[in-house]
Amino acid sequence: MEGPLTLEGVISFLLETPLFADLDATELAEIVKIMQVQRLRAGQTVFREGDPGDAWYVLFEGTAGVSKEGVAGAARDIARLEAHACFGEMAVIDGSARSATIRAQSDLTLFRFRRGSFQDLLEEGSLAAYKLVLAMARILSQRHRRLTQQISELVEQDHAHKGQSPLGTLADSYKVSE
Repeated sequence: MEGPLTLEGVISFLLETPLFADLDATELAEIVKIMQVQRLRAGQTVFREGDPGDAWYVLFEGTAGVSKEGVAGAARDIARLEAHACFGEMAVIDGSARSATIRAQSDLTLFRFRRGSFQDLLEEGSLAAYKLVLAMARILSQRHRRLTQQISELVEQDHAHKGQSPLGTLADSYKVSE
């Protein structure tokens, strides 16, 4: 893993990370105060599906895999995360348990933001924290739109081959909020 991080390097990196794009230098400094640096070796787990949602993260260095437990119990890889990726933000928004497992595919350096510390900033009326929540909402909305499109495409393919199926029933019951 790399050597020590400099404040200048951290600030520069965060300014290049889309989640932090709307923050000015003063607001960014406020957020960096609650940031923790976490380093993991390849194969180590950041968190497991079902764990308490106690923090959100920004991936500074390395690659991580996202996996989800299947109905039959076997985990499936569903995404790969690289530098500048933010994850775990749903825990900040709703305090729910982790919806997937994140595991280091290479050595990782993460910036970790404890939910409690971030909530404290929100309660204090921190504009920086509110800007980040808005940015998180935008990211979650983008993911939701992509998912809605993917479900729609799968339903169309499914209907073309079989007619109505469990996938179609799922899509019919899925509430889309546009």
